[in-house]
Formats: sequence, structure tokens, C-alpha cells
Amino acid sequence: MKIRNTILLLGIFSIVILISAQIIIIRGVWQQKDEMFNLRYRLLSQDALTVMERQWSTDGFDTVRILLNAKSEMVLKKLTELKEDTLTAEKKQAIFEYVTYVLNTQEDLSQFLSRWFQRRGFDKDFKSKIVINRFELINFDKKIPVYLNDEFANRQQPQRTDTLRTGSQPASGPPRFRTGQSRRSSEILVKIYGAEDNFYRLDFVYYIDFSDKQKIVLRETSASLALSIFSIFLVVTLFLITYKNLMEEKRLSNLKTDFINNMTHELKTPLSTITVAGKTLELPLIRSNEAKILETAKMIGKQSVHLNQLINMILEISMWERTQFQLDKKKVRIEDLLNDIVESFKSGGGNGASIIQKYNFKDMEVDLDIVYFTTLINNLLSNAVKYSDKDPVIEIEGFAENNYVNVKVSDNGIGISKNDQKHIFDKFYRASTGNIHKYKGLGLGLYYVKKIAEAHGGDVTVTSKPGKGSIFTVTLPY
Repeated sequence: MKIRNTILLLGIFSIVILISAQIIIIRGVWQQKDEMFNLRYRLLSQDALTVMERQWSTDGFDTVRILLNAKSEMVLKKLTELKEDTLTAEKKQAIFEYVTYVLNTQEDLSQFLSRWFQRRGFDKDFKSKIVINRFELINFDKKIPVYLNDEFANRQQPQRTDTLRTGSQPASGPPRFRTGQSRRSSEILVKIYGAEDNFYRLDFVYYIDFSDKQKIVLRETSASLALSIFSIFLVVTLFLITYKNLMEEKRLSNLKTDFINNMTHELKTPLSTITVAGKTLELPLIRSNEAKILETAKMIGKQSVHLNQLINMILEISMWERTQFQLDKKKVRIEDLLNDIVESFKSGGGNGASIIQKYNFKDMEVDLDIVYFTTLINNLLSNAVKYSDKDPVIEIEGFAENNYVNVKVSDNGIGISKNDQKHIFDKFYRASTGNIHKYKGLGLGLYYVKKIAEAHGGDVTVTSKPGKGSIFTVTLPY
């Protein structure tokens, strides 16, 4: 048990390490593909911008500049008429919203990039995103601030010591509005713009955002992902198969050890009896008593037969494993054969068992090897007597159904647990209570029964509950 648990824990630990290593590898591949995706579109975008500037002498924001310059001139004109040199927060907000609207609706760069990507065989579906860093009006040599992005402001000028310490906004400076936009992993930087015209100054950043970027990266990493999953599945499967085979080998080894111990015990009993009987015959008192000599001789003969049966059983099973069964089938009336087997069992080793017979064969004849079939039924009857902790009551029921002959042998014995039912037809297996085998045997009787049934083209099954007895059903074709 300790060895099995150790092997299981080592196997699980190894699998966990493998899965962790595969996760790290896949994560690295994913990050590499993600970076390659960003680099690919960044380079494509730079090529597109170069073509626009050289061939068309534009950066895609010409209309934006015209509209913003006109708007800025109008605002400054009104301020001059009102003799004001500052803007209220409401007016700044309105100007900022107008600048945002113009940038997002009047630019031509997005359409050009989309066509550029498509002509080169890449995904053309993306969303543009423009982040404004700064916008201010210019009235001759005077600048009137409208909007300043916090991050941009921090990069442009150092904060005061108290601001850095507390994390609060500077007490003075231009007003700032938050756009509610944050950088996402799917956004790719194309260009940082700084535009200054007659009446305004504008700094902004242009991004392209691929909403299906994760799907594209997943598609590119699918081969590595599939290989990792397959390798994990293969290793887990091999481990389970190896572990199962190891446990099976260990179980068979234990069964063989039990068999050797049981066989030694079974052989020792008749040999000891024969040895004692032989020494008894040497006694002068016994040699002069003819009745004692006859009784001792019968005892030696009985034990010799038992010893010969044990040896023959081992030899026959060894022969079955090397070669196929050689059955000598004959047409027999199965009901008559079962009656003969039961009568012989009662007179031989029945041990006072009460046997009830119920047959519905209607003079049916079946092709059977009489010797092997007799051995099959005898083994089931012997087990019914052996594994009974009270007066054994055995019921044999026989009937034909769907071109098969069915023989059910029921008993009132100790029953068989669910776990033991899985193995009782295995060679050398013996059902036990805990680790103590209460009943003697070699663990070959039911194995013998199974082999004989299968050799006839049939099968044998069992249903049982501990303490409620067992029902063995032999099914043979006819």
C-alpha cells in the first residue's frame, strides 16, 4: 500500500511539473506571437505613413487642421471682442469635445491604412483610437490652455516634491479633463502627432485597435497549444496505463504467492496422511489386524486420489495456457446429465447439502464434453458447500432461452463482495475477509469453470450479496 501511494504521488508530481512547464512554454509562445503581431502592424503602418507623406504630401489630418484652425480663430475673436483672456470651464469642455469629434470623424488615415493592409493580405478590420494629450489656443505670443492630459503633463514638467509625496494634482496649472479612455493590450501605437497652426497647438496619439487580435494570436499559437495538450494527454494516459499494469502485476504476484502457499498446504495434507498411514502399517499390532490394514489402505488410496487430482488440475491449466481446449463433444440430454451429476455429488462430497432441482429443458439435447461439463457443475456445487456457514441449501435451475442453455446454481452461502466479483474468475484468485482466507482452496475452481464455459462457446456470470448467497449462471449454446 505504501509503495502504491508513493508511486501515485510521484506520478502526480511529475504530471504537475509537466503541465506547469507546458503552461510556461505556451505563455512564452503567446507573448512572442502577440509582440510579432504588434510589430507587424506597426511596420506596415509606418510604411503607409511614408507613402502618404511622399506621394500625397499628407498625413491624413489636413481637413482636421483646417477645421480646428477656423474654430480656434473664431473663439479667439470672441475673446477679443469680450476683452477676456481666459476661458470658463464650460467653454473649455465644449471646445475639447469639438476637437475630439473632428479628430475622430474628419481624419483620412484610418481608411488609407485599411486599404493598405488589405492590399498586402492582412486583416483590415480595426478601430482607430485617438488620445489627445494637449490642446491650447494661440493668440499671438500668448497661449490659452484648453486641455492637458495628466500623463502628458507629468512627462513635460517635473512635479513638485509635495505633489509626488501625496499623489495629488498640482495646485496651479491648466485645467484637465479625463476622457475615460485607457490603453488596452490590443491597441497598437502608429504615430505621435504634434501640430501647431496659426491659432492653436494640438498634441495627440493615434492608435489602431484590433478587436479580434486575441483570436488571430490564438490561431497562430494553435499548433503549439494542440501539441502541448496532446503531450500532456499522452503522458497522463501512459502513466495511468503503466500504473494500472504495475498494480495488476503486483496483484498477480500476490495471487501467485498465495497460490504457492495454498498449494503447499494442500499437497502437504495428503502427503502427511500417507506418510503416517505408511508408518502405521509397519506396527506389529496393525499387521496382525486385517481390518486395520484395510482401513489404512483405503485412507492411503483416498489421499492418493486427492493428491493426483491436485496435480492433474495444475497440469491441465498449464496445458490450457499453451494450447486450445480439445473437447470431445457428444449429444446428451442435459437434464439427465445434470441429474446424474447431482446424484454423484450427493453420494460423494455433498456433506448433507440440500439440493433442489428445477429443469425446463423438454428432453433437449446439447453438444457437450461430458467430463468437462461434469467438472464445471461439480466445482460450482463444491463452492456452494464450502462457502456456506450454515446448512447448505443449493438450488439448480435449468432452462433454454434464445438458442442458449442456462444453468443457474444458487446457494445460501456467505456471498461475494462487489470487489471480489470482479476477480473471482481470475487464476489463483480467492475471495477473502480482510487479509485472512477462512476457506481452503487453490483459487482455481472458478477459473476452471470459466475456461470450460468459454471453450464450449458460452460464458458464466455471478450475482451475489455478502450474507445473501450467490447465483452462478452458466450459458452455453445448443
